[in-house]
Amino acid sequence: MIQALRNAWRLPDVRNKLLFTGFILVVYQFAAHVPVVGVDPVALRSVFEGNSSAGNLIQVLNLLSGGAVANFSVIANGVYPYITASIIFQLLVPIVPALEQIQREPGGQEKIQRYTYYVSIPMAILQALGQISIFNIAGSESGQVFEIIPGFGSDLLLTVSVLATMTAGTMFAIWLGELITEDGIGNGISIIIFAGIVAIAPQNLIQLMTQQPDRSVYNLVLFIVITVISIIGVVIIQEGVRRVPVQYGRRVRGNRQFAQQDSVIPLRVNPVGMIPLIFAQSIITFPAIIASLFPPGPVGTTIQTTFGNQQGLLYWGTFFLMTVGFTFFYAEVMVGNQNLAETLQRNGGFIPGIRPGKRTDDYIKTVTRRVTFVGAFFLGVIAIIPGMVDFVNRIIFPLEATTTGSILNAGLVISGSGLIIVVGVVIDTMRQLEAQLVMRNYEGFMR
Repeated sequence: MIQALRNAWRLPDVRNKLLFTGFILVVYQFAAHVPVVGVDPVALRSVFEGNSSAGNLIQVLNLLSGGAVANFSVIANGVYPYITASIIFQLLVPIVPALEQIQREPGGQEKIQRYTYYVSIPMAILQALGQISIFNIAGSESGQVFEIIPGFGSDLLLTVSVLATMTAGTMFAIWLGELITEDGIGNGISIIIFAGIVAIAPQNLIQLMTQQPDRSVYNLVLFIVITVISIIGVVIIQEGVRRVPVQYGRRVRGNRQFAQQDSVIPLRVNPVGMIPLIFAQSIITFPAIIASLFPPGPVGTTIQTTFGNQQGLLYWGTFFLMTVGFTFFYAEVMVGNQNLAETLQRNGGFIPGIRPGKRTDDYIKTVTRRVTFVGAFFLGVIAIIPGMVDFVNRIIFPLEATTTGSILNAGLVISGSGLIIVVGVVIDTMRQLEAQLVMRNYEGFMR
């Protein structure tokens, strides 16, 4: 692997891609430390130092934004409004005939992408309002009048400036991700999220060790065990493949005759990578954000307690089911778009013992669902690791409060979803680097 890295660095175009990707990530981290106009730094600090019912939600938002929420920077929303908009269109395209027709037209995918950018703007405004409201709720639990941005809502100019700045910051982050996709290495949006998680993880680990010194050894060992087991499991699942045998009959092309050939269709255990977890993590935070926009009430309080504090069977059960559901949904869409049965029949291929056409299509779908179940269940379990760690902590330390603050939970230093995102992005990036090396007759990373 070290030699492969050296080979990649020696190639001018690959080296330029790596340097460009690193430069964009530095720009993103710089923007993460530029605060929004009007933010009260004392009030902001008090939210992160105190224990509130929304503490875990704020910590997760901060983790996934690369520390931008801790500074309440111009990119505090991260790229999640864009991800939410992407979910909306991916759900609507199969349902709305007009959108499905647009997608099939030449250049239709670019139109859908443009519509996604448009929808990201109101989603960014909504998320900005929700984040400000959540901070105000978290700070006012001490019984004092609290505003993270004094005058927000009453001062029209300040309100418009803050919302416009945070929305522009979201679009700037999306643009940075697109630049990485076009001129760098890897999927830009995923790498932006990856960089944010990696940037804030050391700070979370230090907090975990210093603010609970009596449990520092226990927390450190638990964090290492969770990280090692999760990484090994993610790599095994990501690389797991079910090989479906395929045979091609004798074929005649021009004056040449080709003998029968044997091949396989590689059906991955997790064909969709970390996308379901990114989407589930984005959606699961929205109930608390929406509830924070309305006056306090029993329903809103329940939603805030469950999805804001990120505790209890309802929250973790919902997160698990959403992760599993998104995995099945995207696996179904991905395999369906490939039209494997039609492609096999057109090229004279068949699965032994299965008739070409609809029977082959049904067989491929059945096998895909079976292997996807393993990948989906694994992703769901990884996603709820913080909940399982919290349950274990309650048993081992029944007299200690473990209901607030992500620092009390070793599973939330990176979080299960964060680990899958990190490992998945590393694997995908390594594959892209390997492809660049193989094209130039070098051996890649994965050999």
